Amino acid sequence: MKWQLTTILVLLQTVAFSQQLNGVWKGTLTQQAGGCFPVYNVELQVNIINNKVAGFCYHYSDVLNYVKKNYNGFYNAATKTIDIQEEKVTTFHIPSDCTPCIRYFSLAYSNSGNKEILSGDWGGVVMNGTAPCTPGKITLHRVAQSDFNHIQEIKVDTGMIRLDFYDNAEIDGDSISVTLDNRPLLSHQKLGLKPLTLEVKVDLDHREQEITMIADNLGTIPPNTAMVIITAADRKYRLFLKSDKQRSAQVRVIYEDPRFAGAN
Repeated sequence: MKWQLTTILVLLQTVAFSQQLNGVWKGTLTQQAGGCFPVYNVELQVNIINNKVAGFCYHYSDVLNYVKKNYNGFYNAATKTIDIQEEKVTTFHIPSDCTPCIRYFSLAYSNSGNKEILSGDWGGVVMNGTAPCTPGKITLHRVAQSDFNHIQEIKVDTGMIRLDFYDNAEIDGDSISVTLDNRPLLSHQKLGLKPLTLEVKVDLDHREQEITMIADNLGTIPPNTAMVIITAADRKYRLFLKSDKQRSAQVRVIYEDPRFAGAN
């Protein structure tokens, strides 16, 4: 009976610790000579269930130039290590002369004082190829929230979409400007019960469109909040956006050719 209780206690402690690793980790990825950049910013969103780990990984120079990928891997409770293999690039928004690398990571957990660290080595191959990427090191520390919370993504397979902006909750005098890939579409328009309506073309020639909602003011109840309903053919997406004077809300609309939308 004592042995059984000890075994249960160890299992509970293992599960509890793996859940402690869940969350957002941020840091840098270094690369030997030959890479696109000498140092990359990395954000790893970790979700561990039993011994399996999955989530999203961002590689970026800033929040406007990034690659987003999903990944899967395994967690070893005995060694407190995570082995990750990136799988699919879900968003590709970097300079045209750079090609994403599909990476794998071997990360070990450590704790130095109050600072939690995931660190280790990485390697990989060039996207859509077999050529190896120049390997390097990765060091991450836990952070409270993602740098990409303000960016929402939707995928559509139709050529024209409609955006209807409303004030979210109480109408409090919020005024917004809206840009499409940094080109102005709306300027200093007040949100209310009647929508501010825009149409955006998304197709093979315009695969990614970045819509930015800029807060002209904060209304009487900060921050500036809006609900946008995006209509793409017979589908509707309802998103809630929040902007202030420091950061603007963004929606990235990604076109998927309907002939290949279901393929990985």
